[in-house]
Amino acid sequence: MNSLIYVDGLVDKVYQMPYPSEGAETFMDRMDYILSHDKIDVIIPTLDSEIITYLRLKSELINRGVHTFLPEEEQFILRDKTKLSTFFPPKGIAVPKTIIMNDPRQAKDISKDIPFPVIVKGRFYEAFAANNPDEVVKLYHLIEHKWGLPILVQEIIIGDEFNVVIIGDGKGKTIGMVPQRKLVITDKGKGFGGVVVKNEKLEAFSKKIIEILHWRGPCELEIMKDSKDDFYLLEINPRFPAWVRLAEGAGQNLPAATVALAMGEKVEPFTECNTGTLFIRHAEDLISNIAVMGEISTMGELTKCEVRSAKSEAEEKNKTTKHTKITKEDK
Repeated sequence: MNSLIYVDGLVDKVYQMPYPSEGAETFMDRMDYILSHDKIDVIIPTLDSEIITYLRLKSELINRGVHTFLPEEEQFILRDKTKLSTFFPPKGIAVPKTIIMNDPRQAKDISKDIPFPVIVKGRFYEAFAANNPDEVVKLYHLIEHKWGLPILVQEIIIGDEFNVVIIGDGKGKTIGMVPQRKLVITDKGKGFGGVVVKNEKLEAFSKKIIEILHWRGPCELEIMKDSKDDFYLLEINPRFPAWVRLAEGAGQNLPAATVALAMGEKVEPFTECNTGTLFIRHAEDLISNIAVMGEISTMGELTKCEVRSAKSEAEEKNKTTKHTKITKEDK
C-alpha cells in the first residue's frame, strides 16, 4: 500500500487496483467502476508488472477516454532483462555477460562463463551479490519464491553507476533526458542520493538505446561505466523511477511532458538540464488515523476530502482540550 495516500493535500481520491495476475477482465471491471465515479484523462503506470496489462488493453482504455503514452508490446518485451544480453550487443550496446537460470543445478557451471562474485537478479525486482555457487542456489530459491523464473546471473562491472530518466517519442527520438550519478547507494543497490551530470558519451549511449528500440514513453536506464570509460547497459526499467522528481528540479518536467504527449499535444524536445542538481532521499513518519487504512483496505477506495474534514475536526477538538487544560492550570 503506497504511503502517499496518507499525505494530506496530495490527491483527492484513491482507488485500489487489482493485481495484474487477476487478469484483464477483472482489471477492466475495476476500471469501469472507477470511471463511473470519476473521469480519468491520463494514466502513467508505475509498476513493471502492470504495464503489459495497459499495453494489451490500450484500445479499450482509449474507447473510455483514458490515454496513455507507452511502448508497443514488442518494444516492451525486447527491453526485458532476459533479452538485453542477446538483443543489444550486436547493435553496438554493451551488456554485462548474463546467464539465464531455470534450474538451480546450473549454478555449478557459472564460473565457466562468468567469474565470481556475480549478481543474481529477479526478472522484475531484486538483485544480490553471490560469491560462490552455493550462494547462487540460495538466492535462486529466494527470488524464485517472490518473483518466479527465470533468474539472471550477471557479470559485475566495476566503476561508476549512472541512472538516466528518459522519454522516447516512439520513432527513435528522445523528448527529454536527465542523467544522474549515484552518490548514496543502499545495501540493495538502490540510489538514495544522486547528482545530475553532463557526459556527452553517456548521453549518446542513452539516445542510441532509445533509437534502437524506438521506445515510446518514459523509462529508466541503469548504466555502468568501467575504468576504460566504456559504458554497459544493466537494465531498462519501463517506467519513471522513484527519483523522477530530480528531473523536474533540473529543469525537465518529464511527467508533465508525458501527460501532454498522452493527450496528443506537441511537445518540443528538452535541450538542457541543470547539472549539479542534487537529490537526497529521506524517510518521514506520516501521522494519520487507522480509519484511513481501514477504508482503503475494506472499501478499495478513499475520498481524501472527507478524511481531511474528519481529521480537521479531531485536531480542532484536540486543540480545544489543550486550551482548556492550560486555562485551568493558569488559574
